[in-house]
Amino acid sequence: MTRDDLADMLGEQTAACGPARDALTAGGAFVVWDGLVPADRLAHTYRVRSRHTVRRGHTVEGLASTVGILEQAGEELLRIGRIDAVDKSSVFTLFLNAAATAVVACAGGPRSGTPRAPADNNAE
Repeated sequence: MTRDDLADMLGEQTAACGPARDALTAGGAFVVWDGLVPADRLAHTYRVRSRHTVRRGHTVEGLASTVGILEQAGEELLRIGRIDAVDKSSVFTLFLNAAATAVVACAGGPRSGTPRAPADNNAE
């Protein structure tokens, strides 16, 4: 799969797909793993992750929508992929169909704990 192929597959499946596409086209690293996982198993895993992120006060763009999409996909086998922004400030998890010809869902955004730019100490 090429970078352009993956960018073309990132539509509006979830709110995270646009930022993921932007990170990818800006030169971010990407990988799509070979293994297949049933969508309902992924739904369970990411539902638990969603609860943990809410408890910690974090926001993961597209995560709630992704869980819903995975639940609806039932036993369909999916591939998992990942996009890391060039500067490593953002990370996105992708869920693709078994043939890796379509993105089913996407979640992610800024990494928690990513350092913010220091305040300007010279400002008065």
